[in-house]
Amino acid sequence: MSRSNILANARAFVDDFNERYAEKHEAFENQFWGTRMALKQGEYSTELLNQTKKELEDLLSDPEILLKAKSLRKEIENLKETNDSDAVANSDVTKILDVIIRTCQCNEFPTPEAKAVREKTNEIEGTLQKSRNEMNLGYIDSNGEFKVASSVGLRTVMRTNSDESVRKSAYEALRSIGKFVCEEGFLEIVKLRNKLAKMLGYEDYYDYTVTNAEGFGKDKLFEILDGLEEGTRPLMLKAMQDLEKLHGKKALDPWNMGYMMSGNVIKKMDPYFPFSKSVENYIRSYAAMKINYCNSTMTLDLLDRKNKYSNGFCHWPVPAWIKSDGTFVPTKTNFTSLADPAAVGSGLTALNTLMHEAGHAAHFANIKQPSPLFSQERAPTSVAYAENQSMFLDSLVEDAAWRAKYARDVNGNPLPFEIHEESIRSTHPFKVFQLRGMLSVSYFEKALYELPDHEVTLERVQSLADEIEIKIQGGLNPRPLLSVPHLVSDEASCYYQGYTLAEMSVHQTREYFKTKYGSIVDNPHVGPTLAHHYWECGNSKPFLQLVRDLTGKELSGDAWIHALKMDVEEFLAQEKKEYDEMLKKCETEPQQDDSIDLGMTVQFVDGDEIIADSSKTTLLGACKQFESFVAARAAVKATN
Repeated sequence: MSRSNILANARAFVDDFNERYAEKHEAFENQFWGTRMALKQGEYSTELLNQTKKELEDLLSDPEILLKAKSLRKEIENLKETNDSDAVANSDVTKILDVIIRTCQCNEFPTPEAKAVREKTNEIEGTLQKSRNEMNLGYIDSNGEFKVASSVGLRTVMRTNSDESVRKSAYEALRSIGKFVCEEGFLEIVKLRNKLAKMLGYEDYYDYTVTNAEGFGKDKLFEILDGLEEGTRPLMLKAMQDLEKLHGKKALDPWNMGYMMSGNVIKKMDPYFPFSKSVENYIRSYAAMKINYCNSTMTLDLLDRKNKYSNGFCHWPVPAWIKSDGTFVPTKTNFTSLADPAAVGSGLTALNTLMHEAGHAAHFANIKQPSPLFSQERAPTSVAYAENQSMFLDSLVEDAAWRAKYARDVNGNPLPFEIHEESIRSTHPFKVFQLRGMLSVSYFEKALYELPDHEVTLERVQSLADEIEIKIQGGLNPRPLLSVPHLVSDEASCYYQGYTLAEMSVHQTREYFKTKYGSIVDNPHVGPTLAHHYWECGNSKPFLQLVRDLTGKELSGDAWIHALKMDVEEFLAQEKKEYDEMLKKCETEPQQDDSIDLGMTVQFVDGDEIIADSSKTTLLGACKQFESFVAARAAVKATN
């Protein structure tokens, strides 16, 4: 066959595959959104979710596609380039063939038996997810009345309610999730996941998932995590001793820890983090860093309600990619949080979720590669790579400089530094608890998938969760391990190590920007730098290489551990300096620009109801409409 025919065949193959993948990806993601958000308008069901997921996986696991991609890849490799344009064309097609091969290998089910196990698992997962969404969760308030609350709402109660009996009731409700999911199919899912992984030649499902996502196996991962666990264990033990010394032994009870560390200060901060302003603050903050969404369309469902999925997430029905004719396909993005505007602390919680999920959205909107496979969030996309972007951006909310400018009450007064200082004094010595909480999920899932099938029982799994909490966190976890929604969800199971690796990278990346520019908040170099070094390549480069290329260092926990060990007084002095500098800068800045354009169209929704659409007004105009909707919702709730 002539070289022109070989290249034409390869181009036709990758173009056809890209279009077929994009179509099936969108169909599945639309069902994912509709079922997770419990939408009533439109055809959404667990059955259609399972069907569209099967159709997507059928494409990616088709042995003929993998065989064809490998064959074409070999044929192109054997061609000799005659000129520079040939080299460019070959490189582009080869790049797409490589990502097709990598992605299909991650979804390879080589026998009918393996495929049957996968489909059975998907079926049980869909049924379990529906049952979990409909679970009647809540707590007993100080008047003895039952109050409905999502898992996010229960955790807010534990952090902010002054009545210990109410906090304990919220904790017990979180504990009840574990028993519920185990009885509703999770145990069978664990067995089936392991069965599939072993059929595919892996030690267990954890090893299978980590290898596909990160490119290295379970053993290497836990070499990294074990070093972090051992290096921070003395910090954890000291933090527990300090917490007990400050507040007494009861402070170590799981329903008391969060409140003892920050309950009172959260109430003081609450007026400066009004939920209704959270979207506008995120938008202004991102705009100042020159972050652009490349003409994407975003749907935001931010308010808590019954039967809605119990965790924030960001997904892309349409991934960003560049077609072979040079046409750029911008993302269509769905993201959600579970804010209750009437709850103390909900504004800060929602803002953190917004900054986090909007970071995911910005990252995936900026991927500029020749196939949608480079910009989809499942394997071979590294979990750590995906989470690094969002966690870096949500980390800004805790910075004094960010709070000096954006944490303001309804009259425009900034959060007083005295309250920020109180927050630091009450939380900084205990930051290690967050690290240990991340580690505990990974250690639990590792141990869970190492259980022999006959031990995967309700009693053993519940006791295993408690054992890991006590071993890694020094006591029972304020967020019980079996309440973590990632465990039961296919796309997020065996995922949490990504948060840990990402947090290592976050601190390393923050160190890079601080060293080079002196600041991160409102730094116009941040967006372009992230886009160029971290975002545009998608999953075409390994996560560890990206971190090394930007920061000039191999990924390590050094910057994170340094932050944890920093003396409180030294940290406060640094924060006060940055706070004062930002206040001074705000005084000399021109009036805020209301014509902000992040390169996106935003639609605010509450389930099926459309609240605001920036295509019919402006970006900030839509924010104002959303703000009015939230105020009306809060007023109604206050009178009930």
